[in-house]
Amino acid sequence: MIDFHTHILPAIDDGSRDIEQTKELLRQAHEQGIHHILATPHFYADRDSAGRFLKKREESFDEVKKLREKEEWIPEIRTAAEVYYFPGIGKADVLPKLCMEGSRLLLLELPFAQWTNGMYRDVEDIIDKQKLIVMLAHVERYYEFQKDKRTWRDMFELPVYAQINAGSFLRHGKRSFGLKFIKAGHRVILGSDCHNPEIRPSNLGVGREVISKKLGDGVLEEIDARGRLLWEHAE
Repeated sequence: MIDFHTHILPAIDDGSRDIEQTKELLRQAHEQGIHHILATPHFYADRDSAGRFLKKREESFDEVKKLREKEEWIPEIRTAAEVYYFPGIGKADVLPKLCMEGSRLLLLELPFAQWTNGMYRDVEDIIDKQKLIVMLAHVERYYEFQKDKRTWRDMFELPVYAQINAGSFLRHGKRSFGLKFIKAGHRVILGSDCHNPEIRPSNLGVGREVISKKLGDGVLEEIDARGRLLWEHAE
């Protein structure tokens, strides 16, 4: 299992507070059978420079690597970022540095607001001009803001991957959206979006159980195969 969206790095964003919380999140992941984790701390271009962010991320990840040297059970971890949208992001030359290490995969967070043609064009530019692979973070959280669905529909006509939080399958309203979205044939990838062990834990395993029960193991196997290809071949 691969968790494509986590905030496990300590003391860098609103995720793990310290290395002890990180260790507990990693333990939760390990107990659910997660073998690969993408660490995706928030990056906001209006609050931080890329250089400063990357330095902080390296320092935080160094703590986790030291922990992993002592604890062999800890899953493999790669770094990336959850990059918040800003106008003109399609032309921002910093994006490749924020992709999953060794890859062209970018986790992009869009605004919790009505999507616009400008946002669509920016995502299109990231794909067509920067030649990056876009994975939209927690897509289930945007739908309620799309009073006009045209840009929503256009966005998913692009070759984007749609990351859904596993926890959404544990909530009745969001569960319905997620299951319908998967059945519609979108290129879904799963992540926990875990932030801390108590309130926003690593819950990929339990979310997957709902998908398996409602849609069958075959659907889950397709999602897993898609995730493995991204993890191994998104260069």
